[in-house]
Amino acid sequence: MRTTQQLSITLPNDMAKMVKAKVETGEYASESEVIRDGLRALIARDRAVENWLLGEVGPAYDALKADPSRALSADQVRARLAAQHAKGR
Repeated sequence: MRTTQQLSITLPNDMAKMVKAKVETGEYASESEVIRDGLRALIARDRAVENWLLGEVGPAYDALKADPSRALSADQVRARLAAQHAKGR
């Protein structure tokens, strides 16, 4: 059974040139390898975002919903950011 599928894709000229340049310089052996590597990077980014949402954003939201007194006002956030910015100078 075949584990690959042939597709025909259309890319904007600048992207197509970039793919071809990656092959021409020898960085990749084929245009398909360039596309596969780009898709792997996209999959990794999507996983990282999903893990961040599930591991940090969701629990922070749940904690805030359970105890709304933990919330900061916009003025408090601005003051904290200004203080952090001042420390960085």
